[in-house]
This record gives sequence, structure tokens and C-alpha cells, in this order.
Amino acid sequence: MKTALTAAAAAELIPDGASLLIGGFMGVGTPNRILDALVARGARDLTVITNDTARPGQGIGKLIRAGAVARLVTSHIGLNPETQAGMIDGTIAVELVPQGTLIEQIRSGGMGLGGVLTPTGLGTEIEAGRQVIEVEGKRYLLFPPITADFALIGALQADGFGNLTYELTAHNFNPIIALAGRRVIAEAELIVPVGTIPPDAVKTPGVLVDHLLSRAV
Repeated sequence: MKTALTAAAAAELIPDGASLLIGGFMGVGTPNRILDALVARGARDLTVITNDTARPGQGIGKLIRAGAVARLVTSHIGLNPETQAGMIDGTIAVELVPQGTLIEQIRSGGMGLGGVLTPTGLGTEIEAGRQVIEVEGKRYLLFPPITADFALIGALQADGFGNLTYELTAHNFNPIIALAGRRVIAEAELIVPVGTIPPDAVKTPGVLVDHLLSRAV
């Protein structure tokens, strides 16, 4: 059985300078209480890998506003001018990666693969500095696999073993990042008794989850 942590206790597990895979799409499926606790702790110099930075002060935008992020790997910052400002003034090192490529990099990291071959980005600024590999006469860019110190997940339900379910679009990156974090912290809206979740409804098995946080805690 997993021991449920408070948000503050979860944040204390994450040292300054850590790399974080964070679930969510414009704040949907984002583990907001863990992010709030990181802000309250005064976390600094984090590397964040995520789909987007939501809007100012929302979702991952909370970490941006608090100055907690030193490096960001993401697909979209267009709705968060605070992220854009950090990129422009150099306070945040931002690497923009096409969304499909980014999730496949994370999947590769979780599966122990050597990276992703994709034609996306050929002939653009994204190609600069990347290895080009030819396969059967076609050119591809090689993107390396991505892993992180922690994966922070927002789920709908968790049982005492850490089995997780998600609701609709809150799936987004969450099930994949659970594979690629060396330690996985899951924040669920509700913790239910073991046996409550039908096996077919489990999207992240508890064996992948190291720590469990209920939004009700």
C-alpha cells in the first residue's frame, strides 16, 4: 500500500535543481497542489519538461511566475507572456520541441530506447546541431530520449496500491511521463479502496507510482 503524502511533504522530496516531467495540457490534468507546494517551498533552478506552460499563474505557469524554472523543454508558450519574457531576457533557457516529437522522446526514455527519428524539423532552425540519419533513402532528425528525476502526475482516481485513472483529456501526457520519471509522484482527486477501480480502467499501474498524494489530503 502507498502512504499518502501531504503536498508539502511531496514538495520536500524534490530538491532545487531537479528535473521534472509534469503532466497537463493548458492546466488540465496538472498536479496543481504539488506545484503550489513547490512555490511555497521556494523551489529554484528546476528543469521542467512539459507540453505547455498554460497561462500566467495557472498550472505550470505558477512555477514560471515564481521564478522556479531555470530550463524548460516544451511545445507551446504562446498563451503565457511570462514564459515568453523569461525566454527573451534569458532567465529561462527554453527549448521548443514539436509536440509529437516531445511525447515520443519521453516514451523512448521510458522504454529504454535510443531516441526518436522524425522528419519533422528538417530544413528549419530545429535541425541546427542535431544529428541527421538516413534510413532507406529518407533523412531524419535524431531526438534523444528524455527522462527526469521526477514525474508529477495529475490523476482522477488512485487506489491504495497507486493504480491511476484519468478523465477525458486529462490523460494527455500523464500516462507516458509515468514511464520516464525515476520517481513518480501522483496527485489524485480521490483515493478509493483497493478493488474499486476495474482493471480495464487502470491507465497507470501502481507499480510505476512511488508516492501518492490525494487532493483531499
